[in-house]
Amino acid sequence: MSSQQPIESFIIEEGSVMDPGADRPPASEYFGHLTFTGDVMMRRLPPDVAMSLEATIRKGATLDPAMANTVAAAMKDWAIEHGATHFCHWFHPLTGATAEKHDAFLSVNGDGVAIEKFSGNALIVGEPDASSFPSGGIRDTYEARGYTAWDANSPAFLLTSPDGVTTLCIPTAFVSYTGEALDTKTPLLRSIEAVAKQAMRVLRIFGTDDGVSRVVGTLGCEQEYFLVDRELASERLDLSICGRTLVGAMPPKGHQLDDHYFGAIPARVLSYMTEVETRLFELGVPVKTRHNEVAPGQYEIAPTFESANVAVDHQMVAMHILRQVASSHGFKCLLHEKPFAGINGSGKHVNWSLSTDTGANLLDPQDETHTNMQFLFFLCAVVRAVDLHAELLRSSIASAGNDHRLGANEAPPAIMSIFLGEMLTDILDQVESGKPRSTVKGGTLDLGANTLPLVPRHAGDRNRTSPFAFTGNKFEFRAVGSTAHVAWPTTVLNTIVAESLDAMSTELEKKVGKKPTPAKLESAVRTLLKSVVKKHRRVCFDGDGYSQNWHEEAAGRGLPNLASAADCLSLIGARDTARMFSKYGVMSSREVKARAEVLQEQYCTHLEIEGRTLSTMVRTEILPAAMRAQAELADAVGATQVAGVECPESEEALRLHVAGVAALRQAIAAVDQALQDAPEAVEKRVKHLQSRLVPAMEAVRAASDGLEADMAADCWPMPTYAEMLLIDR
Repeated sequence: MSSQQPIESFIIEEGSVMDPGADRPPASEYFGHLTFTGDVMMRRLPPDVAMSLEATIRKGATLDPAMANTVAAAMKDWAIEHGATHFCHWFHPLTGATAEKHDAFLSVNGDGVAIEKFSGNALIVGEPDASSFPSGGIRDTYEARGYTAWDANSPAFLLTSPDGVTTLCIPTAFVSYTGEALDTKTPLLRSIEAVAKQAMRVLRIFGTDDGVSRVVGTLGCEQEYFLVDRELASERLDLSICGRTLVGAMPPKGHQLDDHYFGAIPARVLSYMTEVETRLFELGVPVKTRHNEVAPGQYEIAPTFESANVAVDHQMVAMHILRQVASSHGFKCLLHEKPFAGINGSGKHVNWSLSTDTGANLLDPQDETHTNMQFLFFLCAVVRAVDLHAELLRSSIASAGNDHRLGANEAPPAIMSIFLGEMLTDILDQVESGKPRSTVKGGTLDLGANTLPLVPRHAGDRNRTSPFAFTGNKFEFRAVGSTAHVAWPTTVLNTIVAESLDAMSTELEKKVGKKPTPAKLESAVRTLLKSVVKKHRRVCFDGDGYSQNWHEEAAGRGLPNLASAADCLSLIGARDTARMFSKYGVMSSREVKARAEVLQEQYCTHLEIEGRTLSTMVRTEILPAAMRAQAELADAVGATQVAGVECPESEEALRLHVAGVAALRQAIAAVDQALQDAPEAVEKRVKHLQSRLVPAMEAVRAASDGLEADMAADCWPMPTYAEMLLIDR
């Protein structure tokens, strides 16, 4: 789990960590040395420029453009000293990935002399082609101009390829010629400012803003992933193209024994993890936790908390490094939500909180929580936000891949609910009935052996079946998929909480006026919180989210249950949603509608690619293999009959095999027909593919897996689940 602590304390506390058996310096000697921040700036920039850039990074201040040339020159020298020959503006288009266009530092001046050049203008602004990225209609193909703008709040870094080619990567926003956002970072930055503005407003109401200049959203993004042997993965077209297996019979052993979870990390995997961590430390990514996950071949990496913007950039860097390093250890890293049917899938738990620049966590309940009216205000604002905007929050994590995971035994259901735990639930009961008077204490656990210590017991348990759980001093958004770009769900979360804080603050200000007495403020806050709890605590649920009883109870409570991405992606472009984003300056109505269209197009494209891949595999690999197996079986039956020996069991096996092949042919024909019949209009295509293509593909899988289970091993044309998941590592 991600730890709630600032990066500075991480560097101090974790600085001496050594990887097991590694002969290398402690983390403090290489942490972040490939990022242009901290001591790098202080050593290479004049003090006034360094302080200005530091203020931009730490406090969100605007960088003086006059200093850009100085910063660019220092950044160029630093990059070249580390072997960089090129730089790029590194940005997040609406593809769900990152993008970069490399330019050389080497330029030729008017008299033909080659010089190393990197101007302040090249640092601050770039001009990539905007026509070939998804835009949702904001840009047409013939309208190519776009701009990248330096995000100085996120440090530039040096990224090295496996072949040793180093590039200076400058985090940037990406916008159209019209100024409209074509990326995920621009709305994210706007949402960070929106929620920070409303949070500061709350602090001023409570009189706790002394010395606080800004509120910072913080994130810690856990990442689950699978490792499979690279050679085996390369033999499967579905893993190579789609990142998941489209067919595959269950292995004899899955995770029934729970022996993989938190088990000893295999030596080969540990070597891989060690290199990943080293690379991430060098890039300033504060990874802290590594362990075996539930499924065979599944693992997790988790960082400490950072500011939301930097955390999002670092999360994309982490996914890149996980994939890149895997090949040198003979692995393929699978980040798909469900690489293997019937085996636990992968999520990306987004741990979210709000903190002041003075270090106060606004979601820290503190010891006597029932007296902490400010915390309860923020808590109730989040509860209200999730209840009112449950459909939008659900839509923010919707994808074709996550549809395979949500609601299964390792992931929360699609019903958006909040787990609060015993202590906070008890306090909300008190808030609803009147004045809060006590806080449930956890106490200690006596383990009954003198050699074991007393264990401090938390006041509340955890609940892994909840999609949105309070976990001590933060909310853990557990429903986010492992391939997701976390900027989008974070943008949605920031915006709906900003709206909730705004609405509650406005109501409170009407009641108390500009200068309320402490008694009047406390009374008004109690009244407001009581009203909010009564209206919105229906979204709070601490029980088993997997149970059918909860689905029935949730329906009775009026909570939406959008089971698939097809049910909710179009809701993103709803008028009320667009109005809210526009009100808080996060996105215009056009930008919102564009994102809805892009997400729907991506959903369709992913499914269509999977359908075509499945058709290719069945027609060129599985059916030919099945026919060879059929011929062998028929020859055996015929030879036995010629010998005058009755073989009813073999004849039945042949009959069943022939029927299975016929079923597979019919099923794949239905897949091809569903692809052919897909309408052009995106919303209709989404519904069509979900209702026709997905069931057809499931039918193909069932038919194919049935054949695989009965065919001779040397006939099956691709690596099996057992070979990929249960081999020695």
